[in-house]
Amino acid sequence: MTQDQIILFSLFGVVFAALVWGRWRYDLVAFTALIVAVMLGVVPAKTAFEGFGHPATLVVALVLVVSAGLTRAGVVMLITRTFIDAGRGLGAHISIMGVVGGVLSAFMNNVAALALLMPVDVAAARKAGRSPGLSLMPLSFATILGGMVTLIGTPPNIIIATIREDALGESFAMFDFAPVGGVVALVGLAFVALIGWRLIPHRADAEGTRDAAAYIAELTLPEDTKLAGRTMAELYDEGDKAGVAVMALIRGDRRRYGAARETELKPGDVILVEAGAEALDEFRAGLKLDFADQRRKHYLEAEQAGFAMVEAVVPTDARIRGKTVEGIGLIWRHRTALMGISRRGHKVKGPLAKAKIRAGDILLLLAPSDTADDVVDWLGCLPLAERGLTVTEETHGAVAIAIFAAAVLAASVGLIDLPVALGAVAIGYVAAGVLPLSEIYDHIEWPVIVLLGSMIPLGAALESSGGTELIAGAIVGLTAGAPAWVALLVLMVVTMTLSDVLNNTATAIVAAPVGIAMAGTLGTSPDPFLMAVAVAASSAFLTPIGHKNNMLILGPGGYEFGDYWRMGLPLEILVIAVGLPMILLVWPL
Repeated sequence: MTQDQIILFSLFGVVFAALVWGRWRYDLVAFTALIVAVMLGVVPAKTAFEGFGHPATLVVALVLVVSAGLTRAGVVMLITRTFIDAGRGLGAHISIMGVVGGVLSAFMNNVAALALLMPVDVAAARKAGRSPGLSLMPLSFATILGGMVTLIGTPPNIIIATIREDALGESFAMFDFAPVGGVVALVGLAFVALIGWRLIPHRADAEGTRDAAAYIAELTLPEDTKLAGRTMAELYDEGDKAGVAVMALIRGDRRRYGAARETELKPGDVILVEAGAEALDEFRAGLKLDFADQRRKHYLEAEQAGFAMVEAVVPTDARIRGKTVEGIGLIWRHRTALMGISRRGHKVKGPLAKAKIRAGDILLLLAPSDTADDVVDWLGCLPLAERGLTVTEETHGAVAIAIFAAAVLAASVGLIDLPVALGAVAIGYVAAGVLPLSEIYDHIEWPVIVLLGSMIPLGAALESSGGTELIAGAIVGLTAGAPAWVALLVLMVVTMTLSDVLNNTATAIVAAPVGIAMAGTLGTSPDPFLMAVAVAASSAFLTPIGHKNNMLILGPGGYEFGDYWRMGLPLEILVIAVGLPMILLVWPL
């Protein structure tokens, strides 16, 4: 080995060890390794930061922005309201959530797909009286499997496509991954739904079972409501599906409680409900209900920068304590509406706008995105921990779908490059009001961007120094005299093992050039080796640290580090058993 190869292999060894140890965050580890490599002369200073402008880095950032736009426009909510029912049995629930998660993650970042569906799954578990740990791991694995199907479903696919373009002059297209990834995903989903979830240890004390604040809120039926003529009993059923307790019908000065189940609904009726923030927003948007105070709608529609839900606790010295929202002029002073009040289970008497606020109340506020913190400070309240609450704008759903579908189609047929297509979607979402400009950068996972921007130059240096050829030669040497498919199998096993203890994007950056070098050594096409890396790098099912989705569910599911392999090991064996023959069939050596 040359001196540069020794330095780079040592650096990668330290990076792998640091990531497995987990003491420092992965972006800091990767960026430190890049700086050290520049100082040691193995990465040229003039190319050190080219990874931050690499197409793979840009696509990962833009996918997160597009995912946020689809969420805010109500597209994801529409899907979940259609397919998810907490009353189903656990097996049926896991099957349907797995299919929805798999389909979503095929067309949006799989981390974002899980982040969108995890609250739905936790709420369904809470209503069904079971631990969310029984269904969160299957959901995580389903979104990982779904990401294998398309170019934009998971970062490893994006990275491998751009590496192919750099090496061979042409990238993989949007659905080139589908024949192999689709079959692997379908078989994997079937295993997870039928067998895998039964292997998960039961954790009854999961964080996901803890109730969030339940708010009392008022919603009104608009003049063009589709609920007109339907009964309160039907509205109760809609509330049960969304995790919302419909408490009363307010018509004029009268409140009608449970005895009013057969009362027909009319435009202008006010519905009193109790729900968590996310469920409340889903219920309002799904049934196209208005704010009870029409002035709220007027002021908020005039706010061009967008708005967000914020939660704030009322201390004893708050400006609003002992006063009403109407009296303090929150609407006309700060364009902020009171969506709901949580009062530790006590009833709130009278209309919310006229209710006197008490110390200890938790307020759910709808405020302009760029002044929300100032509003909370002006009220003298204390903000709760940031939960990333957003307000669904269901009126933009059709526009969001049309813009996204047009871009995916254009990229699929090769009219424009994927980064340009996704950039056009982001611009279109801002121009159409789907996503406020002030929120664009909030939805980008900057640690992932730093990781990619740092690891790409290191991977390039390893390749230019001959390090990847060295690894390829070692793997080929292990399989000397055996058929080429054996080398492909060994590459999948090695890549999958690395992905379980390393971030899957970093694994793809290292393993893809190795696959190309192996193909060159064996005199075969590089495409089956790149597809093998794509499938294996995404198959991180043994530990919580291999894939961010597995890390996201660790706390809410109440899992321990050693819980993942029980379902993950047979799933990884199944992925190899199905994936290898499919690769050989679709991408001949």
